[in-house]
Amino acid sequence: MADYTLREVQQQVDAWVLEVGKGYWSPHEMLARLVEEVGETSRLINHLYGPKKKKNSESAQELSGELADILFAVICLANSQGIDLQEAFEQMMTKYTTRDKERY
Repeated sequence: MADYTLREVQQQVDAWVLEVGKGYWSPHEMLARLVEEVGETSRLINHLYGPKKKKNSESAQELSGELADILFAVICLANSQGIDLQEAFEQMMTKYTTRDKERY
């Protein structure tokens, strides 16, 4: 599998949403989806590392898949709002490497 920039990933998601998904949901719907995916990830991490273990009747989940679901939801929200995540990520890293370089 090829490596992709954030822009390329955003373009892939956009093409899929517009072709298969028939357009983006409203921002509130996408936020609800993002929160749902974060909740599923929280539950899985608790099953893997916390005191509440998975029931035998529950299907197996992979942390990588749950994180990818979060990423997809974030990309959909960004795309719907015209946000270039590549640019936003680069700005965030500049902030962490300059303003916060002595903080951590």
